[in-house]
Amino acid sequence: MKIFDRLDASVNFASEERQLIDSVRVLARDKIAPRATAYDKSGDFPWDNVKAINALGLNAMFVPEAYGGAQMSYAAYLECVREISKACASTGIIWATNFHAMKPLVDWGNEEQKRRLLPRLAEGALASLVITEPSAGSDATGMKTSFTPDGDEIVVNGSKTFITNGAHADLLLVFGKWSEIADSKSSISVLIMEKGTPGLKVVREEDKMGLRASSTATLAFDNCRVPRANLLCKPGDGLKILLASLNKSRPSVAAHALGIARAAFEEAVDYINARKQSGRRIVEFQGIQFMLADMAAELALTESWLWHVARMVDAGAQDFGVESSMLKMRASDVAMRITTDAVQLHGGYGYIKDFRAERLMRDAKITQIWEGTNQIHRQLIGRSFLKK
Repeated sequence: MKIFDRLDASVNFASEERQLIDSVRVLARDKIAPRATAYDKSGDFPWDNVKAINALGLNAMFVPEAYGGAQMSYAAYLECVREISKACASTGIIWATNFHAMKPLVDWGNEEQKRRLLPRLAEGALASLVITEPSAGSDATGMKTSFTPDGDEIVVNGSKTFITNGAHADLLLVFGKWSEIADSKSSISVLIMEKGTPGLKVVREEDKMGLRASSTATLAFDNCRVPRANLLCKPGDGLKILLASLNKSRPSVAAHALGIARAAFEEAVDYINARKQSGRRIVEFQGIQFMLADMAAELALTESWLWHVARMVDAGAQDFGVESSMLKMRASDVAMRITTDAVQLHGGYGYIKDFRAERLMRDAKITQIWEGTNQIHRQLIGRSFLKK
């Protein structure tokens, strides 16, 4: 495992970031990982893990100091996502969604909105990114949720599906279409809705293949009245906010996938070093070594691209959408490949729920689907080479 130790050590973090990351690793190893199997079986929301994360003040790392946070680098955030996801993929995406949902407020919100809402996030509020609808998945512009202005309020009607943290979020970043703008794309707008808003209903929580402890909800908005002060930017600014936000959330999904992949790889290596067949350790067979070499190479190269994209973001790059798509696509494909091979290397035991490899394979699949399916990302990447 020296190659991965060297790769991890090559990423530069400030001393206070390194201290926090070390604390997250200890928390993930000692508290979150031992609970993962039970939460997967029950499907219960992992409040114990959320409380432990909040005790570290982890949300503060993406909130500026002026609003009660202790902002750190994007690379440090990605590392924390990866470490938590390695321990429990459900908990990893629950926490990462706080960033996905509220980073637009940090980047696009006005001063009043930031002072009113960001301290709540820094103190541990749960957030939710509310985009997907039954008829609008990877093509979010097909959404039908409506925002109708009414004096100092906005009336929200519609429904959303597959919403992570949707049943428990304190703050929801909701995308919809401004009723007074006719053009479908130009009408997309975004606002922050707070928990307890009259008319906001949790229709159901999904019973999923993987990430079973994370809440994935269908929401309904029945004449929800939201203060106009909660509108981000101007009516019709939603599409540019959405695209900019996805470029930063997709590397986060990649870090989540790579946490799952690293866990599966390490689990497989430990198993084939201990398990014997025909008087030899499984790892001594050449065919197994070839599998291991492919897994290790893909994982190491994709993790290297993760840190490349992180450096771009931390350096202030604005145009990194293709790099972000490449990362999300490759990391999720690698996660599915490595978890599948980890099950194979465990033999029959890999198919048994008592072994972690089975859960990791189920958890990995969604990473190829959400934040844009990998087919969409291949199209985005390929299209970028068209000459004008």
